[in-house]
Amino acid sequence: MARMEEFRALLRTHQSRVRLAVVCLAIVLPLFGFSENSVDVHTIIERSVQANNADWNQAPEYDYFETDRDAQGTKTSHVMMILGSPYERLVAVNEKPLPADKEQAEQYKLEQAIAARQKESPRQRAQRVAKYERDRKRDHLLMEQLTDAFDFKLQGTRKLGPHEVYLLQARPRAGYQPPNSQAKVLTGMEGRLWIDTKTYQWVKVEAIVVHPVSIAGILARVEPGTRFELENVPVTENIWLPKHFAMKASAKVLMLFNHNEQEDETYFNYHKSEPSQTLSSMGK
Repeated sequence: MARMEEFRALLRTHQSRVRLAVVCLAIVLPLFGFSENSVDVHTIIERSVQANNADWNQAPEYDYFETDRDAQGTKTSHVMMILGSPYERLVAVNEKPLPADKEQAEQYKLEQAIAARQKESPRQRAQRVAKYERDRKRDHLLMEQLTDAFDFKLQGTRKLGPHEVYLLQARPRAGYQPPNSQAKVLTGMEGRLWIDTKTYQWVKVEAIVVHPVSIAGILARVEPGTRFELENVPVTENIWLPKHFAMKASAKVLMLFNHNEQEDETYFNYHKSEPSQTLSSMGK
């Protein structure tokens, strides 16, 4: 049952959606044994990794708005870092601000959450923040694995919107042995990455599962046709963060029935977190 719950969380929770986005990004991380066009590829990858690491480190310092779209319409939330982990406050439904009574209810929930976090014992706060940090560290593990998981090919330069980009293709490397069930998904994926030629930031990533991959033993399998797409946008001169993430996932649960999941998320209005909401303001 623990593996089954892990699989469901991988497909459905907000934090897992972020992890899936990172998986998409990660499929184009550095390869240090590439032979064709090795100088150009190494230079591009090394600089893009430096840029991505800076983005990754700065991301928790930003609040933002997120619009989730499904068959029923849209919901927009203000995602804010409060004392070490995110909090989501609903602000609009179907692009319309909440009615006054629901706005008041959301404000009350926010105030209660802030008060509860301010009253936490050191142990309670450490546990809450540690859970958030574990998710980020898990993402980094996936990134580190990709130096072994893929072969890369530089396909030249392209124009993507206002950006001049390098286009790279990534395919699974034969013989790769993933260290855990989460990294297994990499063995069945192919992808493309568009890297800005001036800043070496990741402008866009596309990935598709081309071979079925079991991710929870015999309980669940990700099916071919599962797709991810991520677009990034500059937040400052040096920091880029997600602008749009779309996922269409197909899986077979218990190897008996299909589970399909779709996500379409837009992120906008990034801004620095309020100082009063940071751990440093509370002395940690």
